[in-house]
Amino acid sequence: MGARGEFYDYSDTDGFGRLYRVHRRSIHPAMRVCREWGTLLLNEKTTVVTESQECTDWLENFFRRTGFMSAAQATVVRAFGLGTGAFALWFDLASGNVRIRHYDARMVIPPTWNEDGVTECAFVTRAHWRGRAVDQLQMHLRGGLSHGRDGDGAPDAIPVLGVNSSRSKDAGRRPECSRAVTSCGGETYKIVTVCFDEDGREVEPDGVQKFVDTGMDVPTFALVKPAVANTRVDMSPYGQSVFADAVDAIQAVDLTFDAMVSEVDLAKMRVFLSDVMFDRERDGKRNVAIPFGKTDCTVFRKIASTEDIIQQFAPPLRTPEQTEAFRVALQMLGDLCGFGLTYFDFDATGYVKTATEVASDNSALLRNIRAHENALERSLVTISHAVLDAAQRLGEPLPSEGEITVQFDNSIVQDTAAEKAQDMAEVAAGLMQEWEYRAKWYGEDKTTAQARAHGSENQKTRAECIGSE
Repeated sequence: MGARGEFYDYSDTDGFGRLYRVHRRSIHPAMRVCREWGTLLLNEKTTVVTESQECTDWLENFFRRTGFMSAAQATVVRAFGLGTGAFALWFDLASGNVRIRHYDARMVIPPTWNEDGVTECAFVTRAHWRGRAVDQLQMHLRGGLSHGRDGDGAPDAIPVLGVNSSRSKDAGRRPECSRAVTSCGGETYKIVTVCFDEDGREVEPDGVQKFVDTGMDVPTFALVKPAVANTRVDMSPYGQSVFADAVDAIQAVDLTFDAMVSEVDLAKMRVFLSDVMFDRERDGKRNVAIPFGKTDCTVFRKIASTEDIIQQFAPPLRTPEQTEAFRVALQMLGDLCGFGLTYFDFDATGYVKTATEVASDNSALLRNIRAHENALERSLVTISHAVLDAAQRLGEPLPSEGEITVQFDNSIVQDTAAEKAQDMAEVAAGLMQEWEYRAKWYGEDKTTAQARAHGSENQKTRAECIGSE
């Protein structure tokens, strides 16, 4: 992603055996691939919808207030490059607030998982306390460090999170629980935090609670992985980079790009001047020519020559061949990374096309977008359930959220205006109800959509009556 390594910076020798360093230019195609996927999958128009309009509005305000979507897009970018990312709850016990922190694969350590997914996870981050670097290990454990896990038990967790009484009134919800895990019908998640200094000694920074009982039986974290099978490590909880099978294509793109730039640089016009055109100066006992044009090496001196006082030389450029090679490399990169052959293709102006211009004939792109959206939706739904559960336990008077869905903004690759027009035509023809249209395009729950649709119908009826009068 950073275009670093032996391919980009290497050593070579000249004809005299002298060693010199070489840097290969790069357009950072791996990072471009990750940024494209982040832009296609998540943006400010992505909405999380629950069965309760009150919970939907609260979530929207929470995501806007905490800047979740922009940070989540950066998490997706890194997850698609490194194979794995994560969202996890973080509690500010002093103010009674909950936040979502973001992690990449280097910070994620899953201790417990199976074919259904990761059930417990630890996150390692670097912090600074009193001018010292501190490594923080925060573990989201199901049941916490109870007896049987390490044989020694653990200190009692602080039951900071009680249950809002509104949740216990909802059918199908877990029983009311505000104490340790043994008082609930099942295991709940505890957050265990341990800090170490640079020498590996455990430290206890002020304000960091070691054991916190969330009282929640829903996961307090969610992993983010691209919809790409991990073919490197069997039975691994980690995902695989979206360009893991396209490393050679990435190098081909940078190789052809560097070749084009190098050829343009080498094909600059050279001017050869006769020796009589140069002024001279004394250098000790010698008369030497005063050079000019030294910075770009375009002017050269012909020794002891008076013929052809000024001679020009400009080698021909192989622009069509170089451009075609660059185009093929971009096409292979797009195909191997799930965009299809035409996503990074050149248009008539000589630059890459936008997704909207190629979506009409790029079914591979749309199929892969759907696959990645399905995987990402599970992560967003999981962390949304966790945030709502934590907010209710911290005192927010919210009802049960019910089922949660994610509405992705696909206007980048689809003609959303045309699709809306088609649905409006179906509403006018009676094939779709107006509340169904509102629920689909405005993210409203069924009750709210029906009420607002009924209100608009009443306004239309009154307007018709006034018009007839």
